[in-house]
Amino acid sequence: MFNAQYFRTYITLVETGSFTRTAQRLEMTQPGVSQHIRKLETYLGKALIERQGRRIILTEAGRRAYDYALKLFAEHEQFRHGLDDDLLDSGECRIASPGSVGLMLYPYILGQQQMQPNLIVNYSFAFNHEISADLLSGRYDIGIVTEAIKHPDLVCEKWHQEPLCLVVPADFAGNTLSDLMGIGFINYYDGINHANALLKANYADDFRSMSHFRHQGFTNEVAMVLDAVARGLGFTVVSRLVLETSPWQRQVKELALSQSVDEVLYCVYRAGAPLPKRYEKLLNGFTEQRLIEKTPS
Repeated sequence: MFNAQYFRTYITLVETGSFTRTAQRLEMTQPGVSQHIRKLETYLGKALIERQGRRIILTEAGRRAYDYALKLFAEHEQFRHGLDDDLLDSGECRIASPGSVGLMLYPYILGQQQMQPNLIVNYSFAFNHEISADLLSGRYDIGIVTEAIKHPDLVCEKWHQEPLCLVVPADFAGNTLSDLMGIGFINYYDGINHANALLKANYADDFRSMSHFRHQGFTNEVAMVLDAVARGLGFTVVSRLVLETSPWQRQVKELALSQSVDEVLYCVYRAGAPLPKRYEKLLNGFTEQRLIEKTPS
């Protein structure tokens, strides 16, 4: 029969290298320690240690059992802490977002994990409709999406907003709608919606629909869309999050516009399932950091 205490005794024995010191540390008798080790070896069907005088030597099975035992108790502690919804810096977080959001949110979360080793975050990149389905199935606890979701079993709240940027090749010299139509449009998931919103606000007299533009290509990976723009293949409209994290920043430029339009991001989670406070700290921390970054010094 599996007994976690036998593994705990075994870990202590390996760390102390002595039956006597193990008994003292665990407040047991030395025969009691020996009994735990024998029962663990019987359970596993393998010898775990060899005695050489007063020394103990681990067998190959013993080394593997020690590694497993350490992992077992580490996961146990993570699980135990994860059950406490009031803990801010420990426990598991399961989050999903489109790539355009994750480009900056995920690196921020990794930084938080570096500072808080007991914080475990599983982050997935997915499209809005996939996130909705996976939230309902329990795969994620929260989703950050670029469109409001209406579903009786989901709560959808405005969370954050970022300016949209009209991005053109670095050597682009035009500024009119006709100039943009001349080089064509690079599309991606959400690209048409973003372009419609920004161009309508800034070229109200001339703009009708993105269907009037020559489409130069499509990629489902928003992180790559500026590569096409950098090569002079067309323009696109992306969130500032995407532009700021792009390796092609020097090969493209943002076209100055008079009217700003924001992309609104929404936090979605299952109705009737209040989020642990660690989620609130993560999301609030990100928005506070973005506010600082956008405030002129």
